[in-house]
Amino acid sequence: MTETPHPLYDRHADTLNRALTAITERGYWSAYPESPSPRVYGETAAADGKAAFEAYLGGDFPLDQPGTGVRVATEASPFGVQLAVRYPHAGTDELVGAASAALPAWRDAGTQARVGVCLEILDRLHKHIFELANAVQFTSGQAFVMAFQAGGAHALDRALEALAYAYAEMTRHPGTAGWEKAAGKGDPLRMTKTFHVVPRGVALVIGCNTFPTWNSYPGLFASLVTGNPVIVKPHPRAVLPLAITVRYAREVLAEAGFDPNLIMLAAEAPGEKLASDLALHRSIRIVDFTGSTEYGDWLETHARQASVYTEKAGLNTVVIDSTDDFAGMCRNLGFTLTLYSGQMCTTSQNILIPAGGIETDQGHKSFDEVAGGIAAAVGKLTADPARGVELTGAIVNDGVLERLAEVTKVGEPVLESRSVTHPSYADAVVRTPTIVKLAADDAETYGREWFGPISFAIATDSTAHSLELLRRTVGEKGALTAGVYSTDESVLDATEAVAVEVGVHLSCNLTGGVFVNQSAAFSDFHGSGANAAANAALTDGAYVANRFRIVQSRRHV
Repeated sequence: MTETPHPLYDRHADTLNRALTAITERGYWSAYPESPSPRVYGETAAADGKAAFEAYLGGDFPLDQPGTGVRVATEASPFGVQLAVRYPHAGTDELVGAASAALPAWRDAGTQARVGVCLEILDRLHKHIFELANAVQFTSGQAFVMAFQAGGAHALDRALEALAYAYAEMTRHPGTAGWEKAAGKGDPLRMTKTFHVVPRGVALVIGCNTFPTWNSYPGLFASLVTGNPVIVKPHPRAVLPLAITVRYAREVLAEAGFDPNLIMLAAEAPGEKLASDLALHRSIRIVDFTGSTEYGDWLETHARQASVYTEKAGLNTVVIDSTDDFAGMCRNLGFTLTLYSGQMCTTSQNILIPAGGIETDQGHKSFDEVAGGIAAAVGKLTADPARGVELTGAIVNDGVLERLAEVTKVGEPVLESRSVTHPSYADAVVRTPTIVKLAADDAETYGREWFGPISFAIATDSTAHSLELLRRTVGEKGALTAGVYSTDESVLDATEAVAVEVGVHLSCNLTGGVFVNQSAAFSDFHGSGANAAANAALTDGAYVANRFRIVQSRRHV
């Protein structure tokens, strides 16, 4: 069965083909420029995007979808900006019922039609990238450039990567096949077989506060393109970026002749627990979640009717053995710890350093000198508030502030966190990173996640001891990233062996413009699905293949 070409598929075929090449080659490629420069996007793009964002504030968000008629507003900006956007509210049965009704026509449209429509949605979102970036900035606390890159360009790249993997998996088998088998002296047995891509059912995406688009787009588009309607349930404090996403996706779907209820926003009232109600509904067959280990574990345990994909917490760790670029190592780690005030699921928390110090290009450095060098790099990046806030952004929620207060009661401070007045937003909540010195036997402290601008310099007996701590802590609690610094190839090999054993992605001797807490679409896998921090990788074939099934029919010729 050959699919009828779809005009949107034809329009975006070059982009799809380049993405298919990229996931095979795993080199550098990006479809969406990450620089917000007017030379790239036009002289008025930034102003137009900011104006579009500001037009939402204090008003009813323009979204026509099934609902209760009630509006809800739950967001509070880390920058102190009054948002007060009111979103349509809908109940679980309304959302699931409307999504289920939209599924058959979307399923029957075929792979090329779905891929074409989804690529058009990404193109539409890209046209509104400054609008999205402002929404991400003022709900997550990211500085603007980071919000533009991570919340805009990189999120779109990750979505396109998911589409490419999904297309590859859906077209792995032919649509039809002729089958013939000899039958002795009689005529051969002949059949025609048809293979249908069948979606699992309604999908649920549960968004997070820190990276509302980057973490949501892979699952959202992987589900949608494989034929599953998607209910998007944002974090109550970061609704606007996903509301904008849903708005433009619905526009494209309607223009293409499909039911816009293939994607809907599930904004919840305070204390409603809508995510849990949706996740347990019998018709929800896919759940994507980014957030706490506790809730991720709950979803995996209780949403048994669904295929559940979770990215949770972990103990991201760096092993320092030696370096031939001490200044570069300190600068790199300093930037890693400072970026977005450490509020990234990939930021290093535990830095393992031999108590006796390390060898460097500047001679032997004691433990205190190594920890102090990293602290000095953080201090330099945050010394000037005007420059520092463009890296740190603002603190996303009160939980981070509570952990910053709690950590003052443990260990010995190498660098203390301080409050900073944002030069542009006087009510912004800004805190610089803290680094605390711990002993290796303080496992009760460093053996749990301290999400936020909190890191520990941990004195170990030796590099071998550091590797054992890496094996034990990540093996028990999981991690999304690990790093190592060493001039000894045998140490690099031993660290890589441990990383493979505990299923964590490893970066070696980063001293330049690549950082352990950043990953590149089409090249780096985000998470491995091989330890407790995440049960899936963003994105690979396994991430998309279980979102649909192949159902065959066969007839005698």
